[in-house]
Order: sequence, then C-alpha cells, then structure tokens
Amino acid sequence: MKLDNVLAGYVPGPRGRDGLALAVLVRNQAHARLTVATVQPPAASTPGPARAEESVWRAYLREQADAALAQARELAGDEADYVRHTHRGSGRGLVELARKRAADLVVIGSAPGGGRGRIAVGSTADQLLHSSSVPVLLAPRGYGEEPPAAFDRLTVAYRRGPGCDAAVKDAARTAAALDVPLRLVTLVVSSGRRARIEEEMLLRLRDQAAADLRVAVRGQRRRSPVEVEVLEGRNVAQALGATSWLPGEMIICASSDTGPLRRVFLGDTSIKIVRASTCPVLILTRQP
Repeated sequence: MKLDNVLAGYVPGPRGRDGLALAVLVRNQAHARLTVATVQPPAASTPGPARAEESVWRAYLREQADAALAQARELAGDEADYVRHTHRGSGRGLVELARKRAADLVVIGSAPGGGRGRIAVGSTADQLLHSSSVPVLLAPRGYGEEPPAAFDRLTVAYRRGPGCDAAVKDAARTAAALDVPLRLVTLVVSSGRRARIEEEMLLRLRDQAAADLRVAVRGQRRRSPVEVEVLEGRNVAQALGATSWLPGEMIICASSDTGPLRRVFLGDTSIKIVRASTCPVLILTRQP
C-alpha cells in the first residue's frame, strides 16, 4: 500500500489527539502529505422564518469546526492541510473525503469509554471499518500522551487465505516504506483443559500454522529476515499476550474474504484483535 497521502479525522479531546499523534508519526516516517479533517453535521435547510435560526446554527457549526482545526494545528504544526467537511455521519464523511482527496490511509483515535491502551470501536470507526475504500489505522486510547519517536516493527496477523497472502505483500511494501522489520504471527485459540485427542488436533493445528507462516514469507525480498511466530491462548487477548510488543509496534489485519472488494470489512477474529490490541491496528482493504 502507498503512504503518500494520509487523512486524519480530528475531534477535540483525547480521541482526536491520539489519532493525530499516530497520523503525524506516519507522516514523518513515510514522508507523506497529511490532511487533518473535522466532520461537522449539516445545517437543516428550512424555508420561512426559521432561516434566521438556521443561519445562526450554521455559523455556530463553522465556528466549532474552525476551533477544532485550530487545536489540531497546535498539535500537528503547519506542515499539514486543515479542512472542514460536512456529513451526517463522521465515519461516512471521512470515507467521502478520503475519496475526494485521493487519500491512501485514514487515521482516527479510539472511541471514548475504552480502557487505557486499548481500542474501542464507536460509530465513526464502525462506519469506516465497513465501507472505507482505503486502509484504516486506529490508535489506542492514550496513544497521544507519550507517542513513540518512530515505528519499530510491523506485525501481520496472518491466517491462511488469499486475503492474507495479499496483506503480507502490502505489509512488506509498507515495512519497506517505513524502514522497519516485518513479523508474521498466527493465533491459535484453544480451551484451557484438553483431552488427548484435542491435544493432538491442537498440535497439528500449530504445525500447520507454522507451515503457513513459512510459506507466506517466501519470496519476500527484504534486507532483514521476516520473523514468524505462532501465538497460543484460550482467547485472542491471551494469544496476543504470549509475545512481546515494541513501543513503536503496529498490527496489520486483512479484511474479511466475505466483504466487498477494495473495501475495509472486519471479520470476527479481526475485530477481536482490534479490541485486544495494545498498539495501533491497521486494517487493509480486501484485494481481488
């Protein structure tokens, strides 16, 4: 995937700061162009005497949007474009704006209410994660308080299939653009206590996962070797906790093979990874 043109959705407060800090990190390391946008609702068009009130409301919305962008400028500096966009849904508005500005990536922060260091999917992310025509990058809550100086590594959550094979190629290009190592991990989720036959099936599953990872890295010509790991746990969160994560780590997930082509569409495992991750998660579009 390309990282030439990054779009960051901004709202005042910690959520906007987290997403913007991540977008600035991408801009700086990929030498990309950054556009910061705030999406405001439309002012209803009402004929008659209510037009005066509508005008006041429209001015208020514009004032709020301008104030938000002024805050964003204080955080990201003058080396970015700052735009207002009008749409009823903030996520759908970012999808529309990404298409208009030919963005390669949309970046937002976690919805309010999630745990610190985790990603909560709110309405904005939900709209993006089911319709965006470009990859979506999500920042965990609190990411903007002490962001890393640079990305350290990209980790692909790999499962065998054409969608993930395409994701590995995309991730390899992205790792090269950011000049960081690449790692592939496969999650093996199992119950706690297992009978002997279940243990044998799990062993075969683990061996198959390791074989899939070895096949996936073939042909990836990189200066440094691609790391591979099989992570096991009783659930996705425990499996992710079975390895170490660097301060500048990013997880990459492929979209579901059942989703529309060239769109972001999260599957069940990917949404669990998003919610369990302690580092930013990038969701790629489904490739043909």
